[in-house]
Amino acid sequence: MEIRILGSGCPRCQEVAKRTIDVLAEMNISADVQKVTDMKKIMEYKVIATPGLVINGKVKSSGRIPSKSQIRAWIEEEQGGG
Repeated sequence: MEIRILGSGCPRCQEVAKRTIDVLAEMNISADVQKVTDMKKIMEYKVIATPGLVINGKVKSSGRIPSKSQIRAWIEEEQGGG
């Protein structure tokens, strides 16, 4: 599973990363989690506002901090083959 956290590294972006990593740990799932801070790369995902959360190439969230339960649901959705 590939997870990308899109953003400049601001506190909101850091919170999305923290929640995502916490959920992965709770679910005992290993994933390739990377922070994407390069604006050109962020634009490639067609994200207008950060923080953004991308799971397996699909933009799941943009411009807000999703709840842990929402992140969990997205991860489960992607595990099921999406």
